Amino acid sequence: MESSPLISAGLPIALFIIMIGIGMTLTIRDFRQVAVYPKGMIVGTVAQILLMPLVAFAIASLLAVPPAIAVGLVIIAACPGGTTSNLFVLLARGNIALSIVLTVSASLITILTLPLFANAALQYYMGTEENIVLPVWKTIGVLTGIVLLPVAIGMLVRSRKPDLARKAESIVSVFGGVVLALLIVALVYGVRDQIWELLKQAGPATILLNAAGIFIGLLAGRAAGLTQRESLAVAVELGVKNGTIA
Repeated sequence: MESSPLISAGLPIALFIIMIGIGMTLTIRDFRQVAVYPKGMIVGTVAQILLMPLVAFAIASLLAVPPAIAVGLVIIAACPGGTTSNLFVLLARGNIALSIVLTVSASLITILTLPLFANAALQYYMGTEENIVLPVWKTIGVLTGIVLLPVAIGMLVRSRKPDLARKAESIVSVFGGVVLALLIVALVYGVRDQIWELLKQAGPATILLNAAGIFIGLLAGRAAGLTQRESLAVAVELGVKNGTIA
């Protein structure tokens, strides 16, 4: 499937704007709270990096999906969250600062762990291996350009013009919802000839993986004594993965 101009060009611009808006809801104090009380970051990172790929192995075996689908399921589970997960956390009124920290930390760690899980899945389900290497500097560049830089711009705007930042918060939520809707429509349209076959082959396993990630995040958050907003952030980061990396 080829990417449409809406996805390849428009989406990064839209995400950059959305992340500026998300930055307008944050202050340095929000990130300081995450650093001072790192339980949410530790729980979320461990669950993302180790637990979710194991859950994917279990789901693939339980549902006996085709080998290629099983490998894809493990790969997507081993990926970090992304800007989309940050947007979902904003819409769910979760802890945005924790979500961003989890996105960045997991993205950097998966440079090492994702190839390991991908090869384990290839070996287990297909009896083969590949030389899989994630581009370190490209990953850092994307994180800086699409996450850290716009968030920093948004936080700067909030510190200089707090009234403008407060007014922009609701606009960002609406704009983000519209972008998500357009993205879903564009993706479905791009695979319109295969949509029913893809849903039949991978739909149940994918839905179960997403639901399991959200459930595990909420459960782990409650067990670790996290606040509701922190638990929501962890749950979304586990349930909404960076499909671009996958």
